[in-house]
Amino acid sequence: MKKKVALHNLGCKVNAYEVEAMQQLLEKAGYEIVPFTERADVYLINTCTVTNIADRKSRQMLHKAKKMNPDAIVVAAGCYAQADTEKLKEDNAVDLILGNNQKTQIVEVLEEYEKEHSKQVQVIEINHTKEYEELSIEQTAEHVRAYIKVQDGCNQFCTYCIIPFARGRVRSRKIADVLREVETLASKGYKEVVLTGIHLSSYGVDFPKEERESLLSLIQAVSKVAGIQRIRLGSLEPRIITEEFLEGIVATGKVCPHFHLSLQSGCNKTLKNMNRRYSAQEYAEKCELIRKYYPAPALTTDVIVGFPMETEEDFEESYEFVKNIHFYETHIFKYSRRHGTKAAAMDGQLTEAVKAQRSEKLLELHDIRAKEYEEAMIGKTIELLLEEEIEEDGKMWYVGHSREYVRAVIEKTEVHQVNDLVEAKVTGFVTDHLLRAE
Repeated sequence: MKKKVALHNLGCKVNAYEVEAMQQLLEKAGYEIVPFTERADVYLINTCTVTNIADRKSRQMLHKAKKMNPDAIVVAAGCYAQADTEKLKEDNAVDLILGNNQKTQIVEVLEEYEKEHSKQVQVIEINHTKEYEELSIEQTAEHVRAYIKVQDGCNQFCTYCIIPFARGRVRSRKIADVLREVETLASKGYKEVVLTGIHLSSYGVDFPKEERESLLSLIQAVSKVAGIQRIRLGSLEPRIITEEFLEGIVATGKVCPHFHLSLQSGCNKTLKNMNRRYSAQEYAEKCELIRKYYPAPALTTDVIVGFPMETEEDFEESYEFVKNIHFYETHIFKYSRRHGTKAAAMDGQLTEAVKAQRSEKLLELHDIRAKEYEEAMIGKTIELLLEEEIEEDGKMWYVGHSREYVRAVIEKTEVHQVNDLVEAKVTGFVTDHLLRAE
């Protein structure tokens, strides 16, 4: 009888990609994949450690798995497993701890563990490797858009972030390997790919000088794959935005005008305390540069509020900066104290009440700006990638995302089907943040 495996992902798109890659390895080895809510022989949780809340959720999911079947093998993989191995070793809910660079070995690790019937927690290779761990996918849970991991690790060491300790230094995937995966996905009908990584802008910095590969050369290579019509980029650092980079991506005709440019603060003092390697002014210039090459791009960002020593004046400076850039979306995070980071030991830690108040103010701004951007699309013709059918107001619609990653619907007819790329004119809203086009 087939052994049943249930997988659960916490955290970023890189983690989600790795779960899909491990799932495909397990399926090929003859395991049956079941939903996480069902009784299984193996539960695999790909954990996250980006905040204290992520740590807590990771532990909760591990305990939930053990409760569903006390005889199951519970595997903790991912960043929390890597960053807090000692704590997990003492956790009765965990049987196997899998390092971030050992996910390709999931099938062998499980077979070995079952052979030994050991009651002790087994820890599989927690040290970091200098090589890129070659995981790949042949299909994805998202039926029309495929996320592709092209890079791992980070060399930046921002003072608030534990991820370089959990993921190790920058490791980039060879372009030939990325292209093989993109070609496989394109042959199965995928038209849009999203290039993602832990620190995507660092792609290629670890390659020997003679190889001279960069994120731009990777994008250019992917754009030549037959069938791929849209390329999206994961989170970028401001310094990668140059005239050469923008000229290069515009020339492909395939890179979507949707840029997630990580900010964290619009106050130079706070940026310095965070060890971010740009000023607010430099960041604003990069946004202007993007708008020079793409007339109405969707600019999205992350902002941390309540960082140690952030005064009311510092926050106001950051708020005004965010307000003036006119982002489409602003993802707001209340500073989370991470044990083992420099910021955790800084003076001037702020109360949760102050963080909540500042977060609330920025969330209000986010809502205003998101609506403004969407309203500006009314009357324009957009290109929609149809993703699924939905019912709204008793009618059937196709819903999809524009190149700017704005959600919109068109009425369902016999003419189109899911995964079609359709040009349609925006006529208004169906509901909040959902445009109607025809």
